[in-house]
Amino acid sequence: MTITTLSSRQFNQDASKAKKATLDGPVIITDRGRPAHVLLTFEDYKKISGTRSKIADLLAMPGIEDIDIELPNARDVAQAADFS
Repeated sequence: MTITTLSSRQFNQDASKAKKATLDGPVIITDRGRPAHVLLTFEDYKKISGTRSKIADLLAMPGIEDIDIELPNARDVAQAADFS
C-alpha cells in the first residue's frame, strides 16, 4: 500500500491523478502543508467503515444469475414437540 500526499492545489489541478493514486492506497490532501482530507476508493471506505452488505444487494449483483449453486438436501426435518 502506497500513501500519496498532494497539496490542495495539486488536487484541484489534477483530480484524475488523485483518483488513480487511490488504487494503490489512500491519498492525503494537504492545506498549507497540514493533512486536511483523505481520498479513498469506495471499497476501501466500506472496509474501514464497517459497512455491511445487505443480502438483497448481493442477490441483485450483475452476473449473479450465472453462478451455479448446489444446495444439499435438508435431512434435519422439524418434528412436532412431544409434551407428554
